[in-house]
Amino acid sequence: MKELSKLMGYSENTKVLDATLRDGGLVNDFFFPEDFASALYKANLKAGVDYMELGYKANKELFDPEKFGPLKFCDDDYIRSIVGDNMTDLKLAVMADVGRCNYKEDIHPRNESPFDMVRVATYVNTIPAAVDMIEDAAAKGYETTCNIMAISSGQQENHRIALEALCQTPVEVIYIVDSYGAFYPEQISRVVDTFMDVCAKYGKKIGMHAHNNQQMAFANTVEAVGDGVEFLDATYAGMGRGAGNCSMELLLGMLHNPKYYQFPVIDFIEKHINPLKKQGVVWGYDLQYMLTGILNQHPRTAIAFTKEGRDDYAAFYKEVVALD
Repeated sequence: MKELSKLMGYSENTKVLDATLRDGGLVNDFFFPEDFASALYKANLKAGVDYMELGYKANKELFDPEKFGPLKFCDDDYIRSIVGDNMTDLKLAVMADVGRCNYKEDIHPRNESPFDMVRVATYVNTIPAAVDMIEDAAAKGYETTCNIMAISSGQQENHRIALEALCQTPVEVIYIVDSYGAFYPEQISRVVDTFMDVCAKYGKKIGMHAHNNQQMAFANTVEAVGDGVEFLDATYAGMGRGAGNCSMELLLGMLHNPKYYQFPVIDFIEKHINPLKKQGVVWGYDLQYMLTGILNQHPRTAIAFTKEGRDDYAAFYKEVVALD
């Protein structure tokens, strides 16, 4: 049973990370309106958010810069054009995806960079490459996290092996990433127990990044908080790939911490998120995402269904069941 104090009170150790630009950028290929990123930065400052993830350090040899907005690549000078020197308490993060970035060249030493944190994204089977990336980023002076993606598709023993390897590195936070939105709170609790069992031995913190395929992103994040997870990802209005993520406006209200302030989030959603929706940018729960979540499948088929403007849900059900 959860400790009620963890849900009714608040922990000084809790850290909230805004992933709107990074996960949300997967919805519109990172083509945000000109003032969107700077307005979001200011909203996060007012809201008391601890970390802001601005996008990816993607390899331009693999991803055509003509086909993506600048936050797919997060060139240092471009980030400075948004945040200036960032002489604030808000720390800036960037994601480096195993196999999709040139981290040795594109991630510069911390004292030359606008970023404070590098978040390494990996699958269980690419942990050795992730270890090298973490060590590289730490040697350059960054805070580091490792985000283990598609955690619902792995076996508990494989998770333990991966965690033992990661805990030998300088990584500070290891994230549970429910990439497929497949988990329910009771399952999150069991995964957290496994992570805690290994990570506590090495003094590593745990993070939670949830997707909303079954409308469980907020519930699963609440579960993680009750289990002692300290780093929490959220996005404004849940903006993120496919079904989206845990909503920032919900999370800040639940945490009860006076350092966090909901109004700037609501204001930003009204002025910047809602216009995106009116322009036709689509994300959030729908039947196609529910189906891939229930079946514990990557949402790529559901994303394609959405982009094609399909509404033949029964036919799609047959398609994804056949893949299972």
